[in-house]
Amino acid sequence: MRFSTRDIALAAVIGAAYAALTMLLAPVSYGPIQMRVSEVLCILPLFMPVTTWGLFVGCAVANIISTAGIWDVIFGSLATLLACLCIQALGQRGRGSVSWLRIILAALMPVIWNGVIIGALLMWTITDTVFPNVNAAFWIIGGEVALGEAVVMFVLGIPLMRLLPEAPWFQKIVAEH
Repeated sequence: MRFSTRDIALAAVIGAAYAALTMLLAPVSYGPIQMRVSEVLCILPLFMPVTTWGLFVGCAVANIISTAGIWDVIFGSLATLLACLCIQALGQRGRGSVSWLRIILAALMPVIWNGVIIGALLMWTITDTVFPNVNAAFWIIGGEVALGEAVVMFVLGIPLMRLLPEAPWFQKIVAEH
């Protein structure tokens, strides 16, 4: 896959926006109970596949200040990459609306990937001190992460996936990529 200078610039801007928004809202962006508002940007690969890579790098940068350390940089970024690759696969390039089924599936991708991967990561990093039962810890922590993702993706993400394709300025950006 070849990227133009414009594609790289768009990916960089999206990645920077993700990192900045995550860090700006740090009190709710990290930990087992988190609501990363920046995750709403994960809808963009549905319309512009190149944004997947910006979101991956932006997540890695944002996770540098995570209490889970290097593991969150690695596995948190991996969760975002996998979610965005799935969303990208659901998308369609160009103009036009996307079906409700694709929108709901796209909204579920960050919920599933982050719930499982970040739930396991956080369980591994805090289980010894908080939960005596590892199995219960995974379901509780993974469920908390998934719930925060679901709120962001269903309250903000789904309306944006329906509204953005109708906006002329967004249509212009998508047409250029």
